[in-house]
Amino acid sequence: MISEKGEQLGIMSLREALELAASKGVDLIEIAPKANPPVCKVIDYGKFIYGEKKKAQESKKKQKVIVVKEIKLRPKIEEHDYQTKKRQMEKFLIEGNKVKVSVRFRGREISHPEMAQELLQRLTNDLIKVGKIERVPSMDNWSMVMVFAPATK
Repeated sequence: MISEKGEQLGIMSLREALELAASKGVDLIEIAPKANPPVCKVIDYGKFIYGEKKKAQESKKKQKVIVVKEIKLRPKIEEHDYQTKKRQMEKFLIEGNKVKVSVRFRGREISHPEMAQELLQRLTNDLIKVGKIERVPSMDNWSMVMVFAPATK
């Protein structure tokens, strides 16, 4: 048996432990039921649960959520549009997000996947300072997909 302050109170019967907890106005909680004899602690259960919730909140605050942003392109994209999309991707990568790039084909464009390959290769060369390739270009139905991850610092 362990007290609220962490001191060992020794081995005692269940009845004695319950009486001790009741006299102090706190709860008797079983910590290690498989130990021989089982280990119990005399604490205020409400305060214990409150502390656990606070610890969980603190650890949740420190987590960084990685978001996957998607940019959709076409194989025949104009230069200005390309530069705009590239700037958006750089911004996303600098913020620490992943970027999924989809080059969508329409109609007969599907017969020229090399256009999308060239576009994605150009993007890779332009974004090499802020990102790295996480998933190489691959065909997915009517689009070619590639994923960039932020570069390690």
